[in-house]
Amino acid sequence: MHSLGGRAQSTTRTRTPGEIVAAATPTSQVGRRIVDRTFLGVCIAFTALAVLLLVILLVSIWQDGHARLSWQFLSAFASRKTEEAGVRAPLWGSIWVCVICAVAALPIGVGTAIYLEEFSKRSRFRSFIQLNIANLAGVPSIVYGILGLTAFARAFGTANSEDPITFGQPESFFYLQLPFGNGVLAGGLTLMLVVLPIVIVSSQEALRTVPGSLRTAALALGATQWQTTWNITLPASIPMIMTGGILAMSRAIGEAAPILVLGVPLFIRSTPSNLMSDFTVLPLQIYNWSMRQQSGFHELAAAGIIVLLAVLLTLNALAVIIRHRLQRANG
Repeated sequence: MHSLGGRAQSTTRTRTPGEIVAAATPTSQVGRRIVDRTFLGVCIAFTALAVLLLVILLVSIWQDGHARLSWQFLSAFASRKTEEAGVRAPLWGSIWVCVICAVAALPIGVGTAIYLEEFSKRSRFRSFIQLNIANLAGVPSIVYGILGLTAFARAFGTANSEDPITFGQPESFFYLQLPFGNGVLAGGLTLMLVVLPIVIVSSQEALRTVPGSLRTAALALGATQWQTTWNITLPASIPMIMTGGILAMSRAIGEAAPILVLGVPLFIRSTPSNLMSDFTVLPLQIYNWSMRQQSGFHELAAAGIIVLLAVLLTLNALAVIIRHRLQRANG
């Protein structure tokens, strides 16, 4: 009887996962491999197609616009004569706007992310804020242009735009007026609204990548919550925060709709001298040239796109250098 019971137990022994996989039919394994390889091939094909289209577009733009690239093109103002037109005004306008946008968006966005991730407790109010930040990231940029027009250019109608409150002299660098009107400060703050949700979300993701053990160790050694955040969490997450900032500035420099809503002129022959100066940006100038019928203006538009890409790559390169230096300094 005892031997029969032992045989019954041996026949009903549970198989290990390795035995189950080994007992699988070869046909099912071959089918799974075929599906995996097919899916990988489709992904590679679509990626190659996207890269190919991008290369074709860049080559086409280069062929149309490289002949127009010169120092005269960078230093001359816009003109109705194609041989005399340049991008001096929109180039400096884009630089001013992007600098203002970065100075305003990065501190506010990173500070908001630090509060939400490190200091705020889980509650319905925090969930409500998170939901709205995620929704704002998908709002069309022209909506932010309307908001910027109302809040910054017209100050919600609280001040008379025809007789603004001024501080300083219009010729001075430290000149300010309220409301801001359609000056470069209003343009930079409007783009700040566009990229702020991107900065907040990317900064939150960067803070979440820092191991919780680092925070626990710092708190166990007697550090306060703020000391832990400032000396441990934030330095460790700065490289990823800089990556999010690069993506945000890349979007800001290519935006045209929010700036157009502010009433920015398409034709201007001056560069900004203070925060209240009139300005235009490269996307608007490119749009203006591309809408003309003459082929010469289309070549100017292509050259303007090349300059815009060069400015974008330069700003990205500076941000990458800063990120690597901070990463090296932190260990």
